[in-house]
Amino acid sequence: MVRQAVRVALFILVTLLAGSGAFAQPARHVALALVAESDRPAAGSEVALAFRAVPQPGWHGYWRNPGDAGVPTRVTWTLPVGARAGELDYPVPSRLLIAGLMNYVYEKPWALLTTLRVPAGLAPGTRLPLVAKLDYLVCTAEICVPEKQTLTLDLTVGDGAIDPARRAAFDGWRRALPRPLSTPATWQRTGDRFRLAVPLPADAPASGVWFYPAGGGMVDYAAPQTVTRDGDTLTVETKAAAQPVTGEITGVLAIGESDGLALTARPGTVAAPCGDGMLATALVAFAGAVLGGLLLNVMPCVFPILSLKALGLARSGESAAHARHEALAYTAGVLLVCVGLGAGLLALRAAGSSAGWAFQLQDPRVIGALLLLVTAVALNLAGLFELPTPQFAAKSGAAGAFATGALAAFVATPCTGPFMGAALGAALVLPAAAALAVFAGLGLGIALPFLLIGFVPALRARLPRPGAWMTRLRRILSLPMWLTALALAWVLGRQAGVDGMTLGLAATLLAAVGLWWTGLRQHAGRGAAWWPAGLALLLALGGVALVRPAASGASAVTGLPGAEPFSEARLAALRAEGRPVFAYFTADWCLTCKVNEKVAIETATTAAAFKAGRVAVLVGDWTDGDPVLGRFIEAHNRAGVPLYLWYKPGTGTPRVLPQVLTSGMLASLPVER
Repeated sequence: MVRQAVRVALFILVTLLAGSGAFAQPARHVALALVAESDRPAAGSEVALAFRAVPQPGWHGYWRNPGDAGVPTRVTWTLPVGARAGELDYPVPSRLLIAGLMNYVYEKPWALLTTLRVPAGLAPGTRLPLVAKLDYLVCTAEICVPEKQTLTLDLTVGDGAIDPARRAAFDGWRRALPRPLSTPATWQRTGDRFRLAVPLPADAPASGVWFYPAGGGMVDYAAPQTVTRDGDTLTVETKAAAQPVTGEITGVLAIGESDGLALTARPGTVAAPCGDGMLATALVAFAGAVLGGLLLNVMPCVFPILSLKALGLARSGESAAHARHEALAYTAGVLLVCVGLGAGLLALRAAGSSAGWAFQLQDPRVIGALLLLVTAVALNLAGLFELPTPQFAAKSGAAGAFATGALAAFVATPCTGPFMGAALGAALVLPAAAALAVFAGLGLGIALPFLLIGFVPALRARLPRPGAWMTRLRRILSLPMWLTALALAWVLGRQAGVDGMTLGLAATLLAAVGLWWTGLRQHAGRGAAWWPAGLALLLALGGVALVRPAASGASAVTGLPGAEPFSEARLAALRAEGRPVFAYFTADWCLTCKVNEKVAIETATTAAAFKAGRVAVLVGDWTDGDPVLGRFIEAHNRAGVPLYLWYKPGTGTPRVLPQVLTSGMLASLPVER
């Protein structure tokens, strides 16, 4: 809040200084014109006036309530005696998030409307000179400039005739204004949550809904808003403002790209959303999470753990009850990690963060700890030492199965596959209990294969008979874990630089030496075999704790020729040029992202098709958890990366592409124009 207050104060200070003449007036970045619907209004009538504004590319003006930063337009009139001008009417604004601050803006041409009351009793032919002095702020994503213009318009008292072309222009501007909602809405603040219930017929369209408060003290402008429908009521829920207002409030409910409702809301009781639509969303998200978790079992960091644990049941020869106990313990470990990570994610978001799934991987120290863990598992599979927990033999019992499940779930977090992205994105707009159920569904999907093996004797009977081949298979399955460790070392280098990666590798080497020494003592049958590994792991974790993110610099974009770093301002500029845009969001720790980039995006086929179709490519790198990107990703109903968007010229909303891509799929996109 302090940062926002300082930003707003700076905007106002600059504007006041400009108004006092402390700054020379810069070149204007918004072309303004004062237009009347009738040049010959009748005496005693009202005539509509419009301030038509056309910004230069990349610049924007502000709504009545500018949001976290900015100032609204102010107009000072000089009018004939007896004439009166009304308040300014603003069209429905759009949102622009810059450095975590939400701005309510206009990036395309817009018009502010008002009415002029013409004095009664004036003779036809009487001249009506109008002078309007406007003070306003225009900005790009980087700079802001206070500007002022003085506009004049001469009208003549006449018969009130309106030119058809002028009427059509004003009708178009009026359609951009929010329509008044005749029935009052209801609002309620509960803790740090703000809920708004808006009466809206069930058959009325309601996509792209966003509530724009007319003043402060209602909502946290930058916080995400969730929208649910229950019959004839539309409920908007978001984080409440730190310093709440009381009494009646006003605002605009935007629907779609330019439609909106001007509403008044009274304090009252607004129930938390729990209608049939919410239940259906929760069930679909749960099913998607289960299916997505099931597919994670084929990932190289999970498959070896699952395989060895399953074969451990075959080797043990224990009873069916023992198999069921291990399956339940394994499932409990998976569920605990998935629900725990989900609860942490929801807590961060409730605190105002834009964190998404796998948020913990944005910290290089977590990557370093994962590198130590995966390396230890790889050395265990390779036979260098025997680790009691997790232990892949049947004698490990419920404790070993629980720890193995927890390990499998934790190392699976860098991966996102089909069904999973949409499911976790939906979880972020559900009530907390339903969201946690979705995260539990993800854990259930990960645990499902081993759960079935434990509870279905026919599946256990199909497992191969124990033999010497199991030792060889165990050694072979260490290879995917080594590849995972290699990928983690690369990610650590990307996040923490060469120095950080070197420190992480040194810690890994120290841990490996300690584990090797422990393995020697185990093979020799010595007591207290674990003290070398324990000491080495403690020192290695201490070294990993010293790793810090590398200093951020200019983001370099690799991959397709001509690709640029993503920003909403650049996206808007490209779309204004009428170019098709392929925007994709990735992270170094996202395995699915990197596979898609190598096999589909960064290919000669895709590059040739995009070049022929003049497709602009924007790349959003979310490795460090950039909150601006996080909110943009969330706005497209995703909890994390990958996210692939195709903006076809002339369309309002992008097409969200699947999370598994092919070069043929991408090459066909420009043909859709």
